[in-house]
Amino acid sequence: MNRLTWSMWTHFWRVPFLWHRLCHYANHAEKYTEAERWAFMQELFQLSVTLGNIELLVAGQENLPEEGGFMLYSNHQGKFDASAIVATCARPLGVVMKKELAVHPFFKRVIRCTNSFAMDRESARQSLTVINNVIAEIKKGRNYLIFPEGEANRFSNAVGTFKHGSFRCATKTGCPVVPVALVDCFKPMDQAGHDRVTIQVHYLPPIYAEEYRGMSTTQLAELVKSRIEATIRDYADPASIIPLAEA
Repeated sequence: MNRLTWSMWTHFWRVPFLWHRLCHYANHAEKYTEAERWAFMQELFQLSVTLGNIELLVAGQENLPEEGGFMLYSNHQGKFDASAIVATCARPLGVVMKKELAVHPFFKRVIRCTNSFAMDRESARQSLTVINNVIAEIKKGRNYLIFPEGEANRFSNAVGTFKHGSFRCATKTGCPVVPVALVDCFKPMDQAGHDRVTIQVHYLPPIYAEEYRGMSTTQLAELVKSRIEATIRDYADPASIIPLAEA
């Protein structure tokens, strides 16, 4: 039995109530402020941490800019990555997720509550449209999370290649870029069993426009990746940093 099935089975009495609340917020999003909707999102995903028998360690929350829009760029390890970040990010944000998730009833409602976007990675035109939509929202002061690897690793703490196109959201707006390093986040949903696991979320110091001005998106992607990898080397078990080709 996987962790999600186990947590829902052992706490089945909570599911109808939470589903009803999620549907209400999604269907009446305009009646609630962004902060109110985000408070519910955090409640929902923090509960998933508790019910999933997960110990979540977080560091660097003070690095989140207090004003204006910013971009979070995180390494991608597994199905629980966005949940861990939503549960710990004090400021509201939207997520750029793969289109396959957008048809799921749960994620369809999360998208409505958080002004998130679904990206078709097979369509360059649609991907560009999403990036342009995020740029417009950043200029309005909203915040977004992107996993520039695209595909999750799911096997180790190694970091794959960052696709540089998503960094246009930063270079076109001059917003702060906050690297996020996830450690062991592949364990909750991508490993068998439901024994207690520990994962880490590290919000790194922002990279402001003054630092990346003049860089290409490729250069900025490499800078963010290097800082995430350095943090993972500091906090992960070295044996868990398996090169992707060997995972």
